[in-house]
Amino acid sequence: MKVLHINNQNFQNEVMESAQPVLLDFFAPWCGPCRMVSPVLDQLAEERPDIKVCKVNVDEEPALAAQFGVISIPSLFVIENGEIKNKAQGAQTKAKLLAML
Repeated sequence: MKVLHINNQNFQNEVMESAQPVLLDFFAPWCGPCRMVSPVLDQLAEERPDIKVCKVNVDEEPALAAQFGVISIPSLFVIENGEIKNKAQGAQTKAKLLAML
């Protein structure tokens, strides 16, 4: 599965109402640590069909970032059944992301 890009229009359906756990990444294209995490997220999306990997561009979707209290990026959240189950800030290794799930 590919990484899904989330916006206000598809957020409710793809994230909050997802039947699968969601790994949600708040990022910006100009953010160095975000660019470091991006290939890891792509790998997880391909390797783990049991989860949904999603990204939110904070520059394009500031309301979603505010809703999650994002003050630094990357900020990563694990959401299951519409609830935040885990979260982390800053660049994370693949092992740490897997442990979050």
